[in-house]
Amino acid sequence: MAKYQIATIEGDGIGPEVCRAAVKVLQEACGLDMLAFNDFPGGAAHYVKSGAVLPEDTFNACKQSHAILHGAAGLPEVTYPDGTEVGNDLHLQLRFKLDLYANVRPIRLYQGDFSPLKNRTAGEIDYIIIRENTEGLYASRGAGVLLRGEVATDTLVMTRKGVERVAKFAFELSRKRHGAPADGKRRVTVCDKANILRSYAFFRAVCTDVAQGYPDIELDYAYADAITVHLIKRPDFYDVIVAENMFGDVISDLGAATVGGMGIAPSGELGDHNGLFQGAHGSAPDITGLNVASPLATILSGALMLRWLADRHADQALLDAAQRIETSVEKTLAQGRAIPRDLGGMASCTEVTAEICRNL
Repeated sequence: MAKYQIATIEGDGIGPEVCRAAVKVLQEACGLDMLAFNDFPGGAAHYVKSGAVLPEDTFNACKQSHAILHGAAGLPEVTYPDGTEVGNDLHLQLRFKLDLYANVRPIRLYQGDFSPLKNRTAGEIDYIIIRENTEGLYASRGAGVLLRGEVATDTLVMTRKGVERVAKFAFELSRKRHGAPADGKRRVTVCDKANILRSYAFFRAVCTDVAQGYPDIELDYAYADAITVHLIKRPDFYDVIVAENMFGDVISDLGAATVGGMGIAPSGELGDHNGLFQGAHGSAPDITGLNVASPLATILSGALMLRWLADRHADQALLDAAQRIETSVEKTLAQGRAIPRDLGGMASCTEVTAEICRNL
């Protein structure tokens, strides 16, 4: 029996293609006796068939598995009566039911040519955004007020517990890294709007309190509007950035754009007991079944999954496999024989996957 049970939800659009690509690479890197992938239904298309975007059996399997690997979910035409997309509810339900409070968004430049920023080289952009995942403005989703079609309100929610734990996560992560590319300093940047809103002043104050327990990590502050400039002008300054839910969402997409786009942007949603891993991109239904989607974000999310499992279970073999996958992705992109279309190449999803497996 495999050592780790992984619940996979392929989902909608390109989800099945990229999820299967990631599974193939993970099996190649880890061997068949390390990971067992168990597929479960979920997503917008499943909602159309069954009325459930996240079936109870799927949720229970996700809760009991060692980790969750997800392709993508959502179809624009499948919506709830209020107009919001059904597919988003898949990972949102998992996020809140499993208390996946830390959204981890690595931003790394694998090849200088992929960045719209001039004179940037591979590895010169290498930071991680930690987005608080269960509070903030998005906690109001579905609970805001629309009064007479004239007044709409949503509430931004922050708790000391919520901010403390995500701040501690960010500082602990910085300790495991090699520091910012520009100066090698381990640094946590707190992204907020503490100059305008009390809620963000509270966020900054709690992060500052947490920082007292990490004298080896440099503490930095940046307003959310200013950091959008800094991520363009001096991205190599950053090591780990921690932000409220909405701000973290916005700046992580901006960060992805500086290294090549959403197709190369992995993500993990982590709690104390469970972890969900998926590419940061959407389901791209317009290219479904054409074999042109980039599998890189999901493959790199799989490597992130291995790192998380290795840390939880003190398993060096998983850590080695994660490093091999990331090195293979970098080598594949450097060779230039299998570049996906979103990065300027012509390689198909299966061709990119096969090349990464060869380079392992």
